[in-house]
Amino acid sequence: MFEWFSHSKKGDLSIEGQPRSGRTSSSRNDENIAKIREKLNEDHHYTIDELSEVAGVSWSSVQRILSQDLGMRRVAAKFVPRLLTEDQRKSQLAVCQDLKRELENDPNVLSRVITGDKIWCYDYDPESKQASSQWKTPRSPRPKKIRHVRSNVKTMLICFFDIQGIVHREFVPRGQTVNQEFYLGVLKQLRKRVRRTRPELWRSGKWLIHHDNARAHTAL
Repeated sequence: MFEWFSHSKKGDLSIEGQPRSGRTSSSRNDENIAKIREKLNEDHHYTIDELSEVAGVSWSSVQRILSQDLGMRRVAAKFVPRLLTEDQRKSQLAVCQDLKRELENDPNVLSRVITGDKIWCYDYDPESKQASSQWKTPRSPRPKKIRHVRSNVKTMLICFFDIQGIVHREFVPRGQTVNQEFYLGVLKQLRKRVRRTRPELWRSGKWLIHHDNARAHTAL
């Protein structure tokens, strides 16, 4: 920065690089770029050190080839619940294509879908700000309390919702297994709620239930 300031003080306001002695880099040529691209096509986990050793190119040249010539950057893998098999991918693709065709035929098809899902709800022992307050002298330390900690006591919540909001929700009693008989009773309650809270949808008779493929669901 001192050099730039001295140049600008002398009237040299150019921001272009000045010519200097030394030869230009010959590592970033088409041959080395193709070689590095070929190696990355084999395995995207190659590091710059490994590519530099395989291609016989300096570390800085490999870095510039990757970032400037190939327009690539290294990113970490994202955690996902699980990796799908080839059959599962094909099945999801077929479902998405069917949904796309349904939307083309009826743009309001999603307004007729009621989705059901389950989630575990954990018990907490919250303490209000007033309940945690206590008397103290100016010299005594301020009282502390821990953040809310999730307990081992939990219960399952079954919830059905659509684009307008929650249609029906129900907590599973402790010790109750979500089997075919229990889920049938839940669906009967859902039927009553749809009739009461979604009268237009109920009269049309075209509403759809969307849920996962749990055994209690598929046994009905």
